[in-house]
Amino acid sequence: MNNVEELVGDWMALPDVAEALDLNIRQVHTLIRERALIEHRVGEGRIRAVPAAFLMDGRVLDSLKGTASVLADAGYTEEEALRWLFTEDDSLPGRPIDALRSGRKTEIRRRAQALAW
Repeated sequence: MNNVEELVGDWMALPDVAEALDLNIRQVHTLIRERALIEHRVGEGRIRAVPAAFLMDGRVLDSLKGTASVLADAGYTEEEALRWLFTEDDSLPGRPIDALRSGRKTEIRRRAQALAW
Protein backbone atom coordinates (compact mmCIF):
# COMPACT_ATOMS: atom_id res chain seq x y z
CA MET A 1 0.00 0.00 0.00
CA ASN A 2 1.60 3.25 -1.12
CA ASN A 3 -0.96 5.81 -0.04
CA VAL A 4 0.10 7.18 3.35
CA GLU A 5 -3.41 8.44 4.03
CA GLU A 6 -4.84 4.93 3.72
CA LEU A 7 -1.87 3.30 5.46
CA VAL A 8 -2.34 5.41 8.60
CA GLY A 9 -6.12 5.25 8.43
CA ASP A 10 -7.20 7.25 11.49
CA TRP A 11 -6.33 10.95 11.21
CA MET A 12 -7.08 13.96 13.39
CA ALA A 13 -7.39 17.48 11.97
CA LEU A 14 -5.19 19.99 13.79
CA PRO A 15 -8.11 21.71 15.57
CA ASP A 16 -9.18 18.30 16.91
CA VAL A 17 -5.62 17.65 18.08
CA ALA A 18 -5.65 20.99 19.89
CA GLU A 19 -8.92 20.09 21.60
CA ALA A 20 -7.74 16.58 22.55
CA LEU A 21 -4.54 17.98 24.07
CA ASP A 22 -6.25 21.01 25.62
CA LEU A 23 -3.95 23.35 23.69
CA ASN A 24 -4.49 26.23 21.31
CA ILE A 25 -3.78 25.75 17.61
CA ARG A 26 -0.51 27.73 17.78
CA GLN A 27 0.80 25.27 20.35
CA VAL A 28 -0.08 22.38 18.01
CA HIS A 29 1.84 24.13 15.21
CA THR A 30 4.82 24.41 17.58
CA LEU A 31 4.64 20.66 18.30
CA ILE A 32 4.78 20.05 14.54
CA ARG A 33 7.73 22.43 14.05
CA GLU A 34 9.58 20.70 16.90
CA ARG A 35 8.87 17.26 15.36
CA ALA A 36 6.86 16.16 18.38
CA LEU A 37 4.12 15.50 15.80
CA ILE A 38 4.28 14.74 12.07
CA GLU A 39 1.54 16.23 9.94
CA HIS A 40 0.23 15.28 6.50
CA ARG A 41 -2.41 16.79 4.23
CA VAL A 42 -5.39 14.45 3.95
CA GLY A 43 -8.78 14.19 2.29
CA GLU A 44 -10.23 16.05 -0.66
CA GLY A 45 -9.67 19.36 1.11
CA ARG A 46 -6.04 18.42 1.86
CA ILE A 47 -6.48 19.47 5.49
CA ARG A 48 -3.52 19.37 7.84
CA ALA A 49 -3.82 16.35 10.12
CA VAL A 50 -1.78 13.98 12.26
CA PRO A 51 -2.23 10.25 12.83
CA ALA A 52 -4.53 9.62 15.80
CA ALA A 53 -2.02 6.98 16.98
CA PHE A 54 0.37 9.83 17.85
CA LEU A 55 -1.87 10.72 20.80
CA MET A 56 -2.27 8.50 23.83
CA ASP A 57 -4.08 9.18 27.10
CA GLY A 58 -4.63 12.84 26.21
CA ARG A 59 -0.95 13.45 25.45
CA VAL A 60 1.45 13.29 22.53
CA LEU A 61 3.23 9.94 22.42
CA ASP A 62 6.45 10.88 24.23
CA SER A 63 8.71 8.59 22.20
CA LEU A 64 7.61 10.09 18.87
CA LYS A 65 9.74 13.26 18.88
CA GLY A 66 13.09 11.47 19.22
CA THR A 67 12.09 8.82 16.70
CA ALA A 68 10.93 11.46 14.20
CA SER A 69 14.25 13.27 14.65
CA VAL A 70 16.23 10.08 14.04
CA LEU A 71 14.23 9.40 10.86
CA ALA A 72 14.77 12.99 9.65
CA ASP A 73 18.50 12.64 10.35
CA ALA A 74 18.43 9.46 8.27
CA GLY A 75 17.13 11.55 5.36
CA TYR A 76 13.48 10.55 5.56
CA THR A 77 10.86 13.06 4.48
CA GLU A 78 7.80 13.43 6.69
CA GLU A 79 5.80 11.25 4.31
CA GLU A 80 8.50 8.58 4.27
CA ALA A 81 8.67 8.68 8.08
CA LEU A 82 4.91 8.17 8.30
CA ARG A 83 5.10 5.30 5.82
CA TRP A 84 7.89 3.64 7.85
CA LEU A 85 6.09 4.10 11.17
CA PHE A 86 2.81 2.64 9.90
CA THR A 87 4.05 -0.23 7.70
CA GLU A 88 3.89 -3.76 9.09
CA ASP A 89 7.30 -5.15 10.00
CA ASP A 90 7.46 -8.94 10.22
CA SER A 91 10.45 -8.79 12.56
CA LEU A 92 8.62 -6.79 15.27
CA PRO A 93 5.76 -8.15 14.90
CA GLY A 94 3.44 -5.32 13.94
CA ARG A 95 4.23 -1.75 13.00
CA PRO A 96 6.89 0.54 14.48
CA ILE A 97 4.15 2.90 15.76
CA ASP A 98 2.58 0.01 17.69
CA ALA A 99 5.95 -0.80 19.27
CA LEU A 100 6.38 2.87 20.27
CA ARG A 101 2.90 2.91 21.79
CA SER A 102 3.77 -0.20 23.81
CA GLY A 103 6.92 1.46 25.21
CA ARG A 104 9.57 -0.12 22.99
CA LYS A 105 11.22 3.13 21.85
CA THR A 106 14.85 1.99 22.19
CA GLU A 107 14.34 -0.90 19.76
CA ILE A 108 12.51 1.31 17.26
CA ARG A 109 15.08 4.10 17.44
CA ARG A 110 17.86 1.57 16.88
CA ARG A 111 16.06 0.38 13.76
CA ALA A 112 15.51 3.96 12.61
CA GLN A 113 19.21 4.79 13.11
CA ALA A 114 20.18 1.74 11.06
CA LEU A 115 18.25 3.21 8.12
CA ALA A 116 20.86 5.93 7.77
CA TRP A 117 23.67 3.44 7.09
